[in-house]
Amino acid sequence: MHQKAPFFVLISPLDWGLGHATRCIPIIKEFIQQGAQVIIATGGSQKTLLKMEFPLLEYVEIPGYEISYKPGFLLKWALIFRIPDMLKQIKREHKWLEAFVKDRKIDLVISDNRFGLYHKNLLCVFVTHQLFIQSGLGLGRSAGRLIDKQILKWNNKFISKFSSCWVPDLNGDISLAGTLSHPPVHPPFPVSYIGILSRFEPIEKMIVKNSLLILISGPEPERTRFENILLVQLRNCKMHTILVRGLPGNETPVPYIQEGIKIYNHLPAEQLNGIMNESEMIISRSGYSTIMDLVKIKKNAILVPTPGQSEQEYLGKYLHNKKWMFCVQQKKFNLNKVLTAFQNSEMNIPESAAISLHNAVEEVLKKIS
Repeated sequence: MHQKAPFFVLISPLDWGLGHATRCIPIIKEFIQQGAQVIIATGGSQKTLLKMEFPLLEYVEIPGYEISYKPGFLLKWALIFRIPDMLKQIKREHKWLEAFVKDRKIDLVISDNRFGLYHKNLLCVFVTHQLFIQSGLGLGRSAGRLIDKQILKWNNKFISKFSSCWVPDLNGDISLAGTLSHPPVHPPFPVSYIGILSRFEPIEKMIVKNSLLILISGPEPERTRFENILLVQLRNCKMHTILVRGLPGNETPVPYIQEGIKIYNHLPAEQLNGIMNESEMIISRSGYSTIMDLVKIKKNAILVPTPGQSEQEYLGKYLHNKKWMFCVQQKKFNLNKVLTAFQNSEMNIPESAAISLHNAVEEVLKKIS
């Protein structure tokens, strides 16, 4: 019997923190399980992380966005002013894809927030939880609405160049991203809600009392700023603590604080999954991929948004008001006070529906068969 040739799928996460790479892990696994040949286009720390999960896959280098962060409110303005640079990068990665397709057989492109990875002769899927981007500039209601309206227009224009859009969220009352993934007006392109994307699974095991897990992530310099705050305040912490610095492949020496506090640059997914399940309390950024991981394993957490990153600030406030997570600003962060407030709060993780990623992958593979 003649064996059917595999489909070649190019998957590429945005190089903006590790979250885009981690949420691509279940997508990659699903395509492999359904018989596709996966090629990953990425670089830097994203490539290091994904190679730990998929050492046998093919990796190709793609130009990065090289987004630089400024502290606090300046970050929002910096991102607005960098729009021309981002537009140039979108054109560069679009040309990169056109050149790559000429040399290689590609049947399908899955782009996680890379606006330039569309092709007129290929089925291309855009992955994002931000259908309604909010600038958070705080310029007054009228001016703020005008800016957000223009950003929405640009967002719709670029996503419309793709065949369809996958949104990693639940379609209904139990939405993790709120307005970000459920805009007031339906977008002018096909949208599929594919459920929660997480590389982790809930484990039935005893929670270790008086245990704290701290996950630091995100671009510099705010990652280091938050780490420095924690390293000082942990000296007065009496809890058994594990701190993961979010530095895969980094040879930076791990600092020592005191007995009972373990610090790692990075942990493999399986080991981190176990530690997250058994930790009594968790502190992390309010990045969307981290939030999906927490909800998947049914864990409340203390969220500390990256200062000036409007998406994380919105998600932290939204989930705090829902009483699903506890949110505190970095500038007000006091470890002992935050842990006490968290213990005294009443929160519940919503029951999430079964993930529909399998059906989405099956459907898109049928389209190219």
